[in-house]
Amino acid sequence: MGENRTAVSGYQRDQLKSKMEATYWDVIFGILQMWLCAVMGLIVFPAMFGVSLGFTDLYIKMLVKILEWATRRIQRGQKKQLELPAHLPNGIIQKNDGSMKEEIGELRRSHPKSLNGGDFMLSDVFYFCKKGIASIVEDEVTQRFTSEELASWNLLTRTNNNFHYISVRLTVIWGLGVFIRYCVLLPLRVTLAAIGLSWLVIGTTLVGLLPSSSVKEWLSDLIHITCYRICARGLSANIRYHNKENRPKKGGICVANHTSPIDVVILANDGCYAMVGQVHGGIMGVIQRAMVQSCPHVWFERSEMKDRHAVAKRLRDHVNDKTKLPILIFPEGTCINNTSVMMFKKGSFEIGATIYPVAIKYDPQFGDAFWNSAKYNMVSYLLRMMTSWAIVCNVWYLPPMNRLDGEDAVSFANRVKSAIARQEAWLIYHGTED
Repeated sequence: MGENRTAVSGYQRDQLKSKMEATYWDVIFGILQMWLCAVMGLIVFPAMFGVSLGFTDLYIKMLVKILEWATRRIQRGQKKQLELPAHLPNGIIQKNDGSMKEEIGELRRSHPKSLNGGDFMLSDVFYFCKKGIASIVEDEVTQRFTSEELASWNLLTRTNNNFHYISVRLTVIWGLGVFIRYCVLLPLRVTLAAIGLSWLVIGTTLVGLLPSSSVKEWLSDLIHITCYRICARGLSANIRYHNKENRPKKGGICVANHTSPIDVVILANDGCYAMVGQVHGGIMGVIQRAMVQSCPHVWFERSEMKDRHAVAKRLRDHVNDKTKLPILIFPEGTCINNTSVMMFKKGSFEIGATIYPVAIKYDPQFGDAFWNSAKYNMVSYLLRMMTSWAIVCNVWYLPPMNRLDGEDAVSFANRVKSAIARQEAWLIYHGTED
């Protein structure tokens, strides 16, 4: 009898354990279902139809209020500390505001035993060595490859001033922001990115099975723009497009300043483009092969990229077909920190197609969109993007430009670059209002 009771009690324990495990997994699946339903209903489906429910705008307004409060609190706290400059140089070398005479005089006082040769002392050499090395290490070009500095802290880790402890409230707000960014925004954005990319691969693969027709082109455009809209929502992107009448048209080339890999998402969120790039392997290769099945993107093998004539011929053949999407090219060839526009490579300006310049300006207050590829790999960069507050930017479509009679490709490239740079400068000095 005792053995039977033991067997029965053991069986009951196993049954109870099984029920508890089943309940545990039911709770997890229920939470996941609620999460996916909320994401699909409140974000994905509105994004697919290009509709905004206003959550992002409300979120940005709340961020602005919080950052303004934090800035005022920091400014009050700084009155009790050493006064710091409102805007430090964008680099690693600290520069003094004193004149050359003052700095050399200070060096001479610190080296009283230096050999005196009239108006020259041996210690003066240190001043000129310092200035020469500073000019080499941190010239104007080098500064374009470091993150843009901010006038005040945006409650992220990057800041132009070494702000120390100010108050308990500010510290609590920062800690709460870390929790929201990593425990709420990051999972949400990863989910949206997975949905968007899965939709792109599956959709373009299925559309690629259809015969060439206007319906296939329409479906391809719909899938591409839907994917990019979902990914843009995944970055909490708030984008304003200006002068839409100048949007790139088929048979042309769209050229834009380059700050980040997400420039493609920002532009393709408002229209479809044919992408140009090198063939990759891995996950990127899967996405490229799926995309090219439904849309004539221009992917090059590594050996082809070295042949300028072969590249120019394929691009020229593409733009000569007025039924194909405009090509999207970033002539700078690398990412710049969005404070200026660097030299454009002349390749895309030799083709002879109409050029549609586009100026993209990010607001660094909410997150640093610049990809410093020398400092961060792609995974680290995407993690920084998905844990930033938001991506806020303005896109200006500039009037189309054509190569003038007798104008060489270099002069044409410089003329287009100047137009984009002027718009960037206007945005810096006058803000983002129309």
